[in-house]
Amino acid sequence: MRVRVKVGVALQAMAADSALLLGLVEEFVTGQQDSKAEETATGVKNGQFTILQLVEALGLSLTSSEPQTRGRGVQLLSQVLQQCYGNLQESEVEVLVTFYENRLKDHYVIMPHVLEGLKALTKCLVLPPGSAVSILKSVFQDAHVQSLMLAQRSCVYCILINLMDSREEELKGLGSDFVFGFVQSMDGERDPRNLLLAFQIARKIITQGYEMGKFTEEFFEVTSCYFPIDFTPPPNDPHGITQEELILSLRAVLTGSQRFAEYLLPLIVEKLDSDVQSAKVDSLQTLAACGSLYGHKELSEFLPGLWSSLRREVFQTASEKVETAGLSAVSALVASLSRSVLSSDSEDVLHVFLDLILKDCLHHLAEPDLKLVWPSAKILQAASNASYRASLKVMSAVMPSLLEQYNTQTQCSQRRTLLEVLQGFVQPSLHGTEHGEDNVLVEFQKPLCSAVFSALAESSAGLQITATRLLTSLGKQSGLLPLSDLELSVHHLTRLVLEEQDAQVSLAVMECCGALAYIYPEAFAMRMVPRLKEAIFSEPMVEGDRPCPSDSNSQQAVRRRCVTALASVSSQPSLVQESVPVLLQILTSAHTGRDSFSSDEVTSVCHSLQRIAEQAGQDPEVGQIFHDIVIPRLLGLAIQAALQGEDSSGRNSLLKDEAVLSAIVPVLSAVCARLHSELASLMASRAVRLFLDGDVSFLPENAFPSNLQLLKAHPDSCYQTRTVCLLMACVCSLPRSVEIPEVDRLLVELEELSFTCLHPFSYTSAAKCFAGLINKRPEGTALDAMLESTTKRLTAEVENQSPMRMQAFTLLLWVAKALLLRYHPLSTSLTDKLFSLLGDSELASHAADGFYLLMSDSPDVLNRGCHANVRIMYRQRFFAENSAKLVQSFNSAVPERKAAYLKALSHMVNNLPKQVQLTELPALLPLLLEALSCPDQGVQLSTLSCLQPVLLDPPAALTTQLDGLVARLLALNSSPSMKVRIASLRCILALSHLPDHLVLPFRAKILQALAVPLDDKKRLVRKEAVLARGEWFLLGNPGR
Repeated sequence: MRVRVKVGVALQAMAADSALLLGLVEEFVTGQQDSKAEETATGVKNGQFTILQLVEALGLSLTSSEPQTRGRGVQLLSQVLQQCYGNLQESEVEVLVTFYENRLKDHYVIMPHVLEGLKALTKCLVLPPGSAVSILKSVFQDAHVQSLMLAQRSCVYCILINLMDSREEELKGLGSDFVFGFVQSMDGERDPRNLLLAFQIARKIITQGYEMGKFTEEFFEVTSCYFPIDFTPPPNDPHGITQEELILSLRAVLTGSQRFAEYLLPLIVEKLDSDVQSAKVDSLQTLAACGSLYGHKELSEFLPGLWSSLRREVFQTASEKVETAGLSAVSALVASLSRSVLSSDSEDVLHVFLDLILKDCLHHLAEPDLKLVWPSAKILQAASNASYRASLKVMSAVMPSLLEQYNTQTQCSQRRTLLEVLQGFVQPSLHGTEHGEDNVLVEFQKPLCSAVFSALAESSAGLQITATRLLTSLGKQSGLLPLSDLELSVHHLTRLVLEEQDAQVSLAVMECCGALAYIYPEAFAMRMVPRLKEAIFSEPMVEGDRPCPSDSNSQQAVRRRCVTALASVSSQPSLVQESVPVLLQILTSAHTGRDSFSSDEVTSVCHSLQRIAEQAGQDPEVGQIFHDIVIPRLLGLAIQAALQGEDSSGRNSLLKDEAVLSAIVPVLSAVCARLHSELASLMASRAVRLFLDGDVSFLPENAFPSNLQLLKAHPDSCYQTRTVCLLMACVCSLPRSVEIPEVDRLLVELEELSFTCLHPFSYTSAAKCFAGLINKRPEGTALDAMLESTTKRLTAEVENQSPMRMQAFTLLLWVAKALLLRYHPLSTSLTDKLFSLLGDSELASHAADGFYLLMSDSPDVLNRGCHANVRIMYRQRFFAENSAKLVQSFNSAVPERKAAYLKALSHMVNNLPKQVQLTELPALLPLLLEALSCPDQGVQLSTLSCLQPVLLDPPAALTTQLDGLVARLLALNSSPSMKVRIASLRCILALSHLPDHLVLPFRAKILQALAVPLDDKKRLVRKEAVLARGEWFLLGNPGR
């Protein structure tokens, strides 16, 4: 009885499922309810019914006499298969494949759905053997692909790709018939989306070794007809297909097989005759891509024609892109020919090709004053750099000729050209020992060095600059700068550092010194550093009891160059050990007054120390040097300077100057930011003990008072409190993982100094240090308690017209930035307070400038280089949260207070990324235009610098405001500020690049107005006026 009941229940369930399935089919086919396909697929996936039951339920629909009804039936089945193909059994797939192959012969309205079904079936892992071939034959025979719509053609290509991925061996069994079927299917394809699929199939045919047989040429023709690609994607293309994507896909096909060489190479020569630059570049890049596959057998027949085309393109083109592509093609061909293995009786095609190149190019090198010398040199250099074999032949032909000409020429311009050409051949490449061979330049080493040394001894700046570059290239290659020549090189470079006053020559010499010192540190440590030290501390010639002014100025210039050179060469620990003591000795002399160093020279020394720390500070040995020697010496000298009064001669230590202290800060920051964990922790402990407890035990020459209190404000002297900037540099640049000892006590002292000190430099530095520590302080009750007490005090001091109001405002600003960078919740209340101060009569201008500080990168603290806690896109977030508030406050402000709001807005917008500016500009444009009329020059300059990049790609909202914008820009041409005049002229120049129909109405007015700044008293203003007026004169002319 129970069995009968279960059977009955099962039969009832089956009947119900069958009824449900029939209902879904009826509603989809007859009721045109597309959503029923999803429900049917869900039923199949859940096992409620099978695919074959669905086919049975579709019986009447599939056998209907109406094509539309049959089409709806096939559509339902195909949509279900697209979701359920992974659940099919092999027997089910076999039945469905047979069904769909028969449907391919049905009415054309059914074809799209049949192809979708076949596409789903080709993804099945249980596709029966032989089905792949059967499907392809049916598709090739019954589906006329190019007569189908775009989506159906795409479906056919996807079927081919699926089968090639899963049934490769079966398809290869078709032989060349498969290639023929593909060629017929692709022939005439136009849509770029389908072309990408077709090129993918073609690439698979080549790489997977499908037989092409007699259809090789047809296969090449059906793909090469698209070469070169000429496709410009429509604006806002949702598919994202680019011309570059199509070019690379097609190039992979055309250059994929050596069998295409006889067809492709003549085609490239033909396409190089095109007048379209993109076609030339594509052809040349395709030729270069052939080099990795083709050998001398494929290339030899076509080399004369290829060389003729390449020579023409490089010699005659005015396009840098075409020239670069042509040179790359020359290199690729030479490299390909160099790899060819020759038999004893075969001709060396590489030498044949190089002979062609040398015949047409070598004689131009004998004419250094003619324009073809450079194209010829570049071709020969490209050929030489392609392989070691090629460099042997090219160098043996080129180098003797160039060196002989250099020695015989007398004109500096021609000698410089020859030296520049030589430099191009000496660039490090394959001249070296790639496979153990000798450098091909070794036999020319002596004349090359002789040419360099003679050029360095010339008075021509151009020759000297080129010679330093050539010397650098020689030094980077093994065997080209032996010891004797290296010592002579250092001698020449040292002489130029000491004597050469030309700024460009000095820069080239410094670059050369830096490059060679990295490779040969001992030579520079022994021969250059001592001579530089001697020059730095030598006394200038005296006239009576005082140095001559001209000699004094010259001596300062020599010292600056020597200091810069010391930094340039200090890239290795051995050199740092030699150069750093010299720089520290200069600072000591400046402190004691033994030598007449100026404040600028001392600042230059600090910049050099910073540069050394940045370029070599990651080296543990260099970090140890700076930690043990440099930091203690800098702190000791600065504190000694702060503690001492004027000496008997009335001379102050230069290390008291704010400019010098500000220059020491980045030195300490650069060092501390790069210290390893142990040294960083020790540095934190030493710095805190020094400034909190007066512990000077780690400082050299320990001659300091026992009651040293550097963080206590002294009403009669500000020198000691100035040194708080050094504390900031030490502790605020350390990694966040380093724990600062006694940080709560330190924060209390810094807060007190910020509020009570009367000296702006001191209380600003204290505020920066406080903010830097707060920014890195971990979340917790200690941070919350400190911020709560500080905020209460800040609010009271700022609101109650306190005598320390400016100090409180400074601390408020820096704490707000510290919290804003890390997205702390309290930052909102502090920035709100800053907004309220824009309406304050005393602090409005300072508050407006504060928005620049909030939005910009601070150079000495609270930046990523100092390991500050900086969250991504904090500027965008701050602007999004506060721009509307700022606009609302501006609208409600009294007229005399509006300038501060405009200044704040200008600073905010100016520091946003350009894309965000373009998005926000339409809403803010009226305010920015009003800012241009604001009398505050800072507001004007900030707004102009914001508008200039936007004008190069203006949003639609800007084009409707051109009348007001042009009037305001022209008015600013007479501004008292040179910077404002220059910025306004640059904006006027940017306006000339807008579409002609927008700006032509303003042409006459602007040309008349631009006549005035042409006579401006400042040369830089006149220069900008000439550029702007020239563009506006050409506006509307054909060919512009």
